[in-house]
Amino acid sequence: MIDPTHADRANRLPVDAGREIGPTNPMKWKEDWPAAQRRLAALWHGEMLDRPCISVEAPRAATSPPPVPAPAEDEARWLDPAHRVAVVQRKLASTWFGGEAVPSSLLMANWVLCLGGTPKFDPATIWFETRPVDFSRPAPFRHDPGSVWVEKYRALLLALCEAAGRNEFLVGQPGGLPANDLLSMQMGTEAFMLAMMDHPDWLADAILAGAQDQLRVRREFQSLMRARHDFWYGNAGWMAFWAPEPFTTTQSDVSCMLSPAMFERFVVPELDVYGQEHGALWYHLDGGNARQHLPRLLSLPYLRVVQYTPAPGEPPNGPGHLDLYRQIQAAGRIVHISLPWQNVEPLVRQLDPGLLMLDTGCSNRDEGERLLEQSATWANHRRDKKK
Repeated sequence: MIDPTHADRANRLPVDAGREIGPTNPMKWKEDWPAAQRRLAALWHGEMLDRPCISVEAPRAATSPPPVPAPAEDEARWLDPAHRVAVVQRKLASTWFGGEAVPSSLLMANWVLCLGGTPKFDPATIWFETRPVDFSRPAPFRHDPGSVWVEKYRALLLALCEAAGRNEFLVGQPGGLPANDLLSMQMGTEAFMLAMMDHPDWLADAILAGAQDQLRVRREFQSLMRARHDFWYGNAGWMAFWAPEPFTTTQSDVSCMLSPAMFERFVVPELDVYGQEHGALWYHLDGGNARQHLPRLLSLPYLRVVQYTPAPGEPPNGPGHLDLYRQIQAAGRIVHISLPWQNVEPLVRQLDPGLLMLDTGCSNRDEGERLLEQSATWANHRRDKKK
């Protein structure tokens, strides 16, 4: 297993086998959070306790908070502190977080930490204005600490930390997008790809400089969070994930268009920066065209979790991707899978439950609890067959 040399070991309690775990205070919206932490801590070390780790969300039967009115401006949907806190609180009050589900909410606003770019907003997403670059000059894609977007994000993050208190729910780390994806968005995909061929040294240096800037941004905001919030790291909202030690999340969606040699030149050095800083990475692998990079990713010593999102036209996560999941587990990595509840059983029966994190939803709490109970039987059946 990977020695988390760079991980902060403060504020942990001992767990089984002399291992460590983060703060074990219960969460307001999850009374069984200490038990979930122990299962997730075991998963981090490649082990299963009583059943596989499964995040199950379902509507709370007796609770139906009124909808939160949408702001008139799209920017406010993502950045207005009062609106975002209200959205988070409504989700928490209306959701049952079963198994290893982490009470949290997506904070897509961290995309505005965009290396000097100009974000654009619509009801569904955030994107960026493209701009031309002068390859005879240093890259303009640098963090501006005085940016209006940084100020707005800081106000939002502080408001969420205040609402969460020490441990009511997970706010999640201010990771933002990696430099390689940000540059491809802000330059435009065609210009980015052409720069790889025509100006490779300039682009490689620009990505690495952007990665170092992103680290400085994370340090600043993590220091704000740690003073206010126990769960100052972790992946919140979409595919929420918690581990007993700090880690960070990253990706390279643009890698679906890169050859292995280009991936090595332009993406791996940025991953090395994050791996050295954080000690462990959770990686989002996006679509079949990016799967060619999986062997190189699995060779990276700091990679701990791989999450796969099938591309349009591929089968959904489930039995159709068993070979991919087995490849990840054979390298000793955790595979994190978002899938329909109907696909939970075949995966638990056919994969290593000690390296498996499933993320699903049910129509009600009873269905979710039944799924969790059955998962122990399915996992133990697999173990019995292997004996």
